[in-house]
Parts: sequence; C-alpha cells; structure tokens
Amino acid sequence: MLMLLVVVVATAHAQKLPSVTLKTIDGRTVQTDTLSNNGRPFIIDFFATWCKPCNRELNAIHEVYEEWQNETGVKIFAVSIDQAQNINKVKPLVDSYGWEYDVLLDPNGDLKRALGVQMIPYVLIVDGQGNIAYKHNGYTDGAENELIEKVRELIK
Repeated sequence: MLMLLVVVVATAHAQKLPSVTLKTIDGRTVQTDTLSNNGRPFIIDFFATWCKPCNRELNAIHEVYEEWQNETGVKIFAVSIDQAQNINKVKPLVDSYGWEYDVLLDPNGDLKRALGVQMIPYVLIVDGQGNIAYKHNGYTDGAENELIEKVRELIK
C-alpha cells in the first residue's frame, strides 16, 4: 500500500506593494510594485493639497530629509490623492514648499484603496526587499522622528 504524505507549510508572507499604475508629477507612468530604493528602505507618504496635517508632516520631513538621506539613504515617495479636478494644484504646492520627493499622483485612489488607506496623512515604510515594514496614519509634530527610527532599525 502506497501512502502519500502531504505537508503544508504555512508561512506568514510580508505584505508587498500592490501593482497599481500611477503617474509622476511630470507625467511619466510608474508601476507601484516596482518602486525601490536600490535595496534600501523607502517611505511612501499619502497626502493631499488640502490636508493641513499632511503638508505639516511633509514640511517637517523636508527640514531633515537631506540628513536622513546622508545617514540612511532613505527615499520618499509622496503620493497625492487629490482628485482629477485638483491635480493641477499638486505641482505648484510641491514647488512652493521646495519638496524634493518623488511625487506620484493617485487621482482615482487606486493605490490608496489597494492598501486600505482610510485617512491621511498615511505613511508606509517599505524595507529593502519590498515588504511593507511599518504603517502609520495621522500626524502630530515630531512624529517624523519615529519614521527615521524605524528606517534605522531596518538598515541595521
């Protein structure tokens, strides 16, 4: 008698970025599941032009972004969820603040929906292998310090 033994091994798979097509602020097409930072962590920060806490958060990060990049090599993708009728306000806002982030546009909320984002600001940290390692929503002054601490933990 032949017995067949099947072993099922369940492993907890880390959540990866979904594949959604977005545009950059200058009109290039980007697949979100291909976002990377040469094997180093990166941050995805959802914002809207009308969201004051979002703008405060991105401004606070802007103040220390160069230091963060020098220390950890982290990169930031700022994803605007402004709807199509307001999309033309994104570039002027980004330019007025001098943000040096890679800005992506999600006017239909495709990436926001795929990730289950309910409110903004909403931040994800993706590790060097493309796994979502940290999620946070809302912003209070100083919360950006927690972000860089999480990035530091990932690069150790």
